[in-house]
Amino acid sequence: MGSAERLRTITEAVRAAGTVGVADLAELTGASEMTIRRDLEALAAQGVLERYRGGARSLLLRGEEPPFALRTQNGVEAKRRIAAEVAALIGDGESVVLDSGTTCLEVARAFEHRRLTVMPLSLHAVNALTAAPQVSLLVPGGRPRPGELALTGPLAEQSIASLRFDTAVIGCCGLNAAHGLTAYDLEEATLKRAAIASARRVIAVADGAKLHRTALALVAPAAALHVVVTDEDAPREETDALAAAGVTVHRA
Repeated sequence: MGSAERLRTITEAVRAAGTVGVADLAELTGASEMTIRRDLEALAAQGVLERYRGGARSLLLRGEEPPFALRTQNGVEAKRRIAAEVAALIGDGESVVLDSGTTCLEVARAFEHRRLTVMPLSLHAVNALTAAPQVSLLVPGGRPRPGELALTGPLAEQSIASLRFDTAVIGCCGLNAAHGLTAYDLEEATLKRAAIASARRVIAVADGAKLHRTALALVAPAAALHVVVTDEDAPREETDALAAAGVTVHRA
């Protein structure tokens, strides 16, 4: 088990159980107790959990999203394949509003050498595109969320509402045909809805695990999406249900 997968496994195990001992985590992951202790220190520094002698307790509630820094390490190759597929769906000269999140950050990187007009909704993606030679970069107003650096609030909403885009690329915390596209953060959900309303076409990006999830805030029903780009691990029953709702599904 690689480091990123091990950290994800530890995070989910501690969150599910509330508290877990070092020995149990070592057995779960196949790693040494010394390695688990180092992993717990790293996760504690990110605010994911709290260490105690012999184990750790979760600081993440069931409905909270793990920190951005931790999510950037998860499923990197799948996110890059999703990003490449999205980039292939975007024509040169298009205007794109690009959502926040780790998958959308990979999409920003895939746009680096394209001739596009892009408004990113996170400062991470803004930084990724600042030096892109052919990208016309639009930066919205708003208040950046700590860590995530997603731009939120009325200034960001006004920036989006004043423009009309060819395509909105939207990330999510959960996506399925029954409950639609959902998010953990209410302010981010508002920005996602504004981006969808301002675009002619909506492409949602989600790794396969997110098709099993439903988060707190409804962003849009599945029928509001034109395309979903996911990975090879996406459950077939969920992708079939999305297709039945009129969504075109691409597996990267």
